[in-house]
Amino acid sequence: METVEKEHGNEKIALVTGAGTGIGRGIAKVLAQKGYRLALTYHSSEDGIREVEQDISHIYGKAPLVLQSDLTVRSEAERVVKQTMDELGRIDLLVNNAGVGNHALLTDMDEDDMDATIHLDFRAPMLLSKYAVREMIAKDISGHIVFITSSRGERAYPKDSIYGGMKAALIRASQSLALEWAPYGIRVNCVAPGATVNRLEQNAEEEAFGRKIPLGRIGTPSDIGEAIAWLSSDAASYITGINLRIDGGLILPGMPEDTSPEAGYGWGKVMVDES
Repeated sequence: METVEKEHGNEKIALVTGAGTGIGRGIAKVLAQKGYRLALTYHSSEDGIREVEQDISHIYGKAPLVLQSDLTVRSEAERVVKQTMDELGRIDLLVNNAGVGNHALLTDMDEDDMDATIHLDFRAPMLLSKYAVREMIAKDISGHIVFITSSRGERAYPKDSIYGGMKAALIRASQSLALEWAPYGIRVNCVAPGATVNRLEQNAEEEAFGRKIPLGRIGTPSDIGEAIAWLSSDAASYITGINLRIDGGLILPGMPEDTSPEAGYGWGKVMVDES
């Protein structure tokens, strides 16, 4: 098993937001397996985060620090970073995973929902990174910031102006931050999942949508976790400012030329929800 190095006798610490379900749960378990001590945030998925906490404590003997937080509240980012520092002493890796989907026509979108999406999907990771990097610089830690983006940050879809737009904004912002923080040895990268299982009853090999993906299945949370573990390791020490797409080739084909109904592609009225 590849493990992370220890700095000055201390374990490396990873702060993962939105770790109670789906991709966040998979990221947490992979990083624990790689040797990180974890701080994990959740908003409302208390049963899920307690299962993650129990699994990691049982298997690795290292209970994670669990923090309940509503990251749409501006002050919460600073509090989460401060509590992690107070209890674990350092942050080597920040994984900005917490987010919310918002798939609606802009003309129909509730403005409170729009604000919540912008605050959680863009403002929160910016603020978390701001406060985490301040601590990294103060402690001379050559750390790593990861933003979970999406293939939707590169490819446009209907009903995706806000969610996809915020993911695209993260990709662009990370490039500026990579330049700002490179002098401190801090790397900044994005990991972009495509279609990925997020419920325990789902099987990546059996989901029907997998037949539309070049590699023949949808993604798993461990696919994303392994990518982050590698990207944050010394093996990737010369990589910063990229958006690493983990999507099985999902968006490579573009608009297929096969116009038959059997192909199952096309926008038009098919994508308009009349309900």
